Amino acid sequence: MDRPEIILAPGPTPIPPEVLLAQGSPLVYHRGPGFGDLMRDVTSRLGELYRTDSAEIFLLTSSGTGGLESAVQNLLSPGDEVFVPLAGFFSQRWQRLATAYGLTVHTSDDPWGTRLDPAAFRERLAAHPKVKAVLLTQSETSTGVIQPVQELAAVARDAGALVVVDVVSSLGAVPFAFDDWGIDVAVGGSQKALSASPGIAFVAVSERARAIAETATLPKFYFDWREYRSFSALPHPENPWTPAISVLQGLRAALELYFQDGVDAALHRHETLSRAVKDGIRAIGLDLFGEGLDGNWTVTAIRAPDGITADQICDTIRSDFGCVLAPGQGPLKGAVFRIGHFGYFSELDIIRGLAAVEMTLERLGYPVKLGAAVAAAEQVFQGAR
Repeated sequence: MDRPEIILAPGPTPIPPEVLLAQGSPLVYHRGPGFGDLMRDVTSRLGELYRTDSAEIFLLTSSGTGGLESAVQNLLSPGDEVFVPLAGFFSQRWQRLATAYGLTVHTSDDPWGTRLDPAAFRERLAAHPKVKAVLLTQSETSTGVIQPVQELAAVARDAGALVVVDVVSSLGAVPFAFDDWGIDVAVGGSQKALSASPGIAFVAVSERARAIAETATLPKFYFDWREYRSFSALPHPENPWTPAISVLQGLRAALELYFQDGVDAALHRHETLSRAVKDGIRAIGLDLFGEGLDGNWTVTAIRAPDGITADQICDTIRSDFGCVLAPGQGPLKGAVFRIGHFGYFSELDIIRGLAAVEMTLERLGYPVKLGAAVAAAEQVFQGAR
């Protein structure tokens, strides 16, 4: 039967029917009061999600990477120095972005799967006293590791640097507190924990970052925060350029669904789904990858067993069961596969996915006790009630 694929990758995540219906509704004209109401609703909810009372929030029609680029463009000037702690594919994206704009990029290079040590980070940053901004990644999707952003941000602020954080695949899935943690800029995306369609990046900007941005001179146009600020200050807020209106309508519906139970309930759900996946995988004898496993609620990285590559597992489970897992990236290519468990996932989605993993491994010749992963996950879910 030709059925939609079962997505268990770390984004884009499955989309609820209510969001698809909202996206399919008539467009709200983007130069009028209806769109102003839409913008107010979305930015207000995002402020609650970021846990901020003071930050500006800009809505950009782009992927999350566009939001990251906007942070570099708007905060920095030619010759500025930045620091990027590297421990995976997406922290390397910060490095590539800053390098593309001709900045002086200092890095620390930890093995993939490392949870950064704030004390070591302090020592490394101290060697570069002219650093203007520290570029952090909270959820390193390539390894499954959630980095200790609260502690790293404190170190960066002590050093006098701006704190800029990629929260594209973490906002709404793991704890984050913009104001309390002293964050200057945080960039999220519509297609991850909120389970809206790809296409919207949202950027939260502190008052300190806003002041510094006034003197930044890197070239910018489409992502110029001054344009977004002036249009959002209109009596009926607007976007300076034609936005992805239908995606924004879906994002509003996604936020309404998310807040039906609230942030704390959503975080508890993600933590429970994460434990179920990890316990299920352990029950069939596979090893997990990455440090800080108990706090890695967005995605679980799993080592492929001897004699089978991770790519074989991903290809077979997709061809045989229509289930999409994520292969390894960079140096982890072929060595790990990844299961996403944030966003619009339920208990039965995880159980179905683990059953498909069991059957796939057996078909590839790995000795599996069928039902072991499913039973372990069921125990987690029953215990969490």
